[in-house]
Amino acid sequence: MSSVQMHTVTPEQDNLTLAALLRQLLPGQSWSQVRRTVETRQIKIGADLCLDPSRRVHQGETIVLLARPAPRPRTDETVVVRHLDEHVVVVEKPSGICTVRHPLERDWTSRRKALSPTLEDLVPPLIRRQEGKLIKGPLPRLRVVHRLDKETSGLVVFARTVPAERGLGKQFHAHTVIRCYLALVPGRIPSQTIATRLVRDRGDGRRGSTESEQEGKEAITHVDVVEDLPGYTLLRCRLETGRTHQIRIHLAELGHPVCGEKVYNRDPQGEILADESGAPRLALHAAELGFAHPVTGATLHWTMPLPDDLATFLQQLRAGEGTRQ
Repeated sequence: MSSVQMHTVTPEQDNLTLAALLRQLLPGQSWSQVRRTVETRQIKIGADLCLDPSRRVHQGETIVLLARPAPRPRTDETVVVRHLDEHVVVVEKPSGICTVRHPLERDWTSRRKALSPTLEDLVPPLIRRQEGKLIKGPLPRLRVVHRLDKETSGLVVFARTVPAERGLGKQFHAHTVIRCYLALVPGRIPSQTIATRLVRDRGDGRRGSTESEQEGKEAITHVDVVEDLPGYTLLRCRLETGRTHQIRIHLAELGHPVCGEKVYNRDPQGEILADESGAPRLALHAAELGFAHPVTGATLHWTMPLPDDLATFLQQLRAGEGTRQ
């Protein structure tokens, strides 16, 4: 393949394996050749790298054939531990890795998981190393209490014990955990509170808000302007609730999707909104995290500056280098 190619799965191709689809898209290549193409990191489904030739594709999905193999996965050296005790661990999640592994992937072999590690895979070896434990024996177990989207960077907490899991779960349920994000969006948005009810399918297969008071779940985002930029705005978004993709949906429904957005980037008629920002990825970063320690009750709080890619992007927008006018 000499250049990046894209293909949208047709109704006739729905439920084919990725390998079978590639046989159609790459005439002349054998089964072993198309499987090799997948396993050598040259296929994405949407924004996500796919390493499983037997994965079923579905109508409307975008298959991306890369011109060259995608970079090797991040190693645990890219994950920074901000806090560690016997009950909780707080880490800085880089963009480009999932927080946890999909349930259907949990039975994968260690070798297969290592091809596309999650934060859940990378943190236990770091814990063992910091605690000075012997290499032998099972890795420390993590208990998931919240997640960040794959492209979103920022602070994440995992529980390490059942009491910590329960205690943090109660705080998330009561909306007392401090979670603040930085987001870069096109145009001007005034400071405001956005309150809607979110449903899994707004009618086009995507999550979104509903006007029905009997449907969906309450979602509240407090938005404050941090900085006005030429044609763009840097926002601080504080979650009161924590629904899936909440900030991305709320900002998109205002007509200002996060720069780099590839899912919630359509107008009410379904037309894709052009992103002229030049964002290196989804410009969303979990910059602040705070909660009461679930066992000791101590107040804990961390902040994390924008990572290099978004810091550089912000400087470009400050200089008026975004293409949007």
